[in-house]
Amino acid sequence: MLGLTRATTSASASATAAATSATAIAAATVHLCTPQLRTIRTRTNFCFGQQQSSTTSHRVIVHPVKAMAETAAAPHSAPKSPTSGRKQALISLSDKTDLAKLGNGLQELGYTIVSTGGTASALEGAGVSVTKVEELTRFPEMLDGRVKTLHPSVHGGILARRDQEHHMEALEKHEIGTFDVVVVNLYPFYAKVSSSSGISFEDGIENIDIGGPAMIRAAAKNHRDVLVVVDSGDYPALLEFLRGDNDDQQFRRKLAWKAFQHVASYDSAVSEWLWKQTVGDKFPPGLTVPLHLKSLLRYGENPHQKAAVYVDKSLSEVNAGGIATVIQHHGKEMSYNNYLDADAAWNCVCEFNKPTCVVVKHTNPCGVASRNDIIEAYRLAVKADPVSAFGGIVAFNVEVDEALAKDIREFRSPTDGETRMFYEIVVAPKYTEKGLEVLRGKSKTLRILEASKNSKGKLSLRQIGGGWLAQDSDDLTPEDIQFNVMSDKTPQENELNDAQFAWLCVKHVKSNAIVIAKNNCMLGMGSGQPNRLESLRIAMRKAGDEVKGAALASDAFFPFAWNDAVEEACQSGVSVIAEPGGSIRDKDAVDCCNKYGVSLVFTNVRHFRH
Repeated sequence: MLGLTRATTSASASATAAATSATAIAAATVHLCTPQLRTIRTRTNFCFGQQQSSTTSHRVIVHPVKAMAETAAAPHSAPKSPTSGRKQALISLSDKTDLAKLGNGLQELGYTIVSTGGTASALEGAGVSVTKVEELTRFPEMLDGRVKTLHPSVHGGILARRDQEHHMEALEKHEIGTFDVVVVNLYPFYAKVSSSSGISFEDGIENIDIGGPAMIRAAAKNHRDVLVVVDSGDYPALLEFLRGDNDDQQFRRKLAWKAFQHVASYDSAVSEWLWKQTVGDKFPPGLTVPLHLKSLLRYGENPHQKAAVYVDKSLSEVNAGGIATVIQHHGKEMSYNNYLDADAAWNCVCEFNKPTCVVVKHTNPCGVASRNDIIEAYRLAVKADPVSAFGGIVAFNVEVDEALAKDIREFRSPTDGETRMFYEIVVAPKYTEKGLEVLRGKSKTLRILEASKNSKGKLSLRQIGGGWLAQDSDDLTPEDIQFNVMSDKTPQENELNDAQFAWLCVKHVKSNAIVIAKNNCMLGMGSGQPNRLESLRIAMRKAGDEVKGAALASDAFFPFAWNDAVEEACQSGVSVIAEPGGSIRDKDAVDCCNKYGVSLVFTNVRHFRH
């Protein structure tokens, strides 16, 4: 049965008869989805009671009825006709930052404010008059809050185009008022599912917002007539815009773009989380990466290229560290190349367990040293290639205190003992107050960065023309692999330690890569050469006489041994060579090392870096 409520104030025999008949069949039950408005303009035949005629137009509301007794206990209020020219704002917020300022500002401008649940209560507490959304829809919040605003009285008022006569006629027919401003933000899904305390699958599902995104998207689509705001930082600009006379469509479009971007980022977090709750594979069929602009940069790799830096807001990157989220304590703004070099230096230095310093130039580590005394490690890292270190990036995996800061500030180049070393960036996990003070005194331009260690197990993305490459990050350390002895000579413990240190360094050098190291200190490296022999010669030249008794690591196998890289390395006096193996001429490498009494170990792990 259908319960019928007349919208006119005059009583009539028709209504009396209808109500009487309805009471007589109160036990009947029907299931309808939503209440509906009907306009009766001709003779109306009711399906219950005596047939009555109506010669006037009446507005009626059709309600779902479980039992007439329930309807009588909670009668629906009569519909309110929209007021011509009334300005309405719809506000529904999880994050209520500056809500009182917004509400009072809109009220002062003459807006009627419609709101939901906690937002309405907060506005009322701030002295703002509020119409609750259920008064508008004449329908209660239901399904534990899952359904609040999913109603034609809300979405019709948002989506109606003011320049379309039939749209406005439809609103008038169904007594729906328009909304001019929609201010909505969403359930804190991102914060909930990424919290350290964790969240159950059921709680995660309940934190997925439905009504909020629907209102935001509706308002953004109809931004020509409706201003949509999703960020409390935009409240002042909104109020200023409403106080003015110029209807700037660019302002409206920017808010609409921000709204769609907000929902897209939200949905990407839901998608990422839900994928991990199901298949969990690292490479889903579809992938959306939410990037938030951190800052515009002066230029890209070169002055003619524009550039910016974005922070990855994927759930997998929450508290995962990295250079994109650094705190800059001092110095000039970061450039595109600064970010690349700082990232390379930080990724390398974080690999080492002992106190370590890494110096990087053009993304390649040109000096690496580990010592219990971090000042000694710093000096040895610079000494490995002082020419390249000048103007480079210095990274530490320990706190920079006053003593280390003074050495960074005053240390002279090993090439002449006079030139004070100059650096673009110093990056470390933390600084003492005095350490920061001393470093700030070195140069006005020196960028001082505080970074968090990168988490392992990340997905590594790299752009190519028309697409992206994705792979696991290269997280292997010497503790994760075996150094298998292939030669007659077994390396001594200190030689094996040197080989492991060199192997960890070469992992961060551009291919083709060779590193020569001894006593936890890089002596020389060759990088980026089209052939491995040339990289070897560069590394040996930098190492000089110190190559004797040192360890050599190669990022990939040696394709030739005799009269090539392996033999030249053996002739130079290295004591141990570490390489992945895998060449069809591996036996030549073994025989060559045996001839010269050099230890050869295979790691079975390649470290190409392009």
